Amino acid sequence: MDDDVADRLAREARRTGQTYRAVVNSALRRGLEAPPAVEPFRVRASPMGLRPGIDLDDIEGLLDRLDGPLRR
Repeated sequence: MDDDVADRLAREARRTGQTYRAVVNSALRRGLEAPPAVEPFRVRASPMGLRPGIDLDDIEGLLDRLDGPLRR
């Protein structure tokens, strides 16, 4: 066992009032437990489309619609 790991275990034993052996066993049990199964995150895409009258090729028109007449 590396010295830094032994030192951390000894500090944890002093902090919790447990024996060194109990702290080692507890840490090993936690480390050996299988992680809980996690469902992978999936994005559900749905077609958004554009509102009628919106033309992405007309930047000036889009800015006018978004910012209003005070834009200029």
